[in-house]
Amino acid sequence: MAGHSKWANIQHRKGRQDEKRGKIWTKLIKEITVAAKLGGGDIATNPRLRLAIDKAKDANMPNDNVQRAIQRGTGSLEGVNYEEIRYEGYGLNGAAIIVDCLTDNRTRTVAEVRHAFAKNGGNMGAEGSVAFMFKHCGQMIFAPGTNEDQLMEIALDAGAEDVITHDDGSLEVLTPVPDFPKVQDALTQAGLKAEIATVTMRPETETEFEGEQAESMQKLLDALENLDDVQEVFTNASL
Repeated sequence: MAGHSKWANIQHRKGRQDEKRGKIWTKLIKEITVAAKLGGGDIATNPRLRLAIDKAKDANMPNDNVQRAIQRGTGSLEGVNYEEIRYEGYGLNGAAIIVDCLTDNRTRTVAEVRHAFAKNGGNMGAEGSVAFMFKHCGQMIFAPGTNEDQLMEIALDAGAEDVITHDDGSLEVLTPVPDFPKVQDALTQAGLKAEIATVTMRPETETEFEGEQAESMQKLLDALENLDDVQEVFTNASL
């Protein structure tokens, strides 16, 4: 991992997400609905729903919106039937990109994703073309200055897979997906709150971008993230 830029990358990404808050609410409502449909409406037995609700709280979404989304998912309110689809592709310099979507119209979605790639210097790949370059895992990132020894002891005792110290002083905790809630709870109870806490597709290696190439790559990522059917965009590009 390109440790020196990890924290700057996180802050940059969070800032861009804050600018898109209205769109983020729409995406979170979809995710809560699908999570409740697949795993039920109880966060104690549905880690995916719990994570979606945590993200909704972080985005200051009203609780009424959350509850309606759960009810649509569990069938007590009528709602749209969403399908999960993943697309893979390449950006500048062959940088790997994964695009996760929730859609009620697969034909529309694939056309929009393909167009966003083509218009911004990328191209779609076949299924499996870049997914092998990523690891599906729980990820928590802590600000520089966090107590490293305390974090490492608690995280590993709770079931974390790895704790990485980056050059900029930020700390990254990686967990198996099923153990993510347990590790997050243990750290939170110890007063250690992550800046980012999510289940992600984490790149095994990163491709560095600077200057105009970084701007062009960001433009492609923004074009994909701004599509209504796109939930998450993962990349090994470090901007």
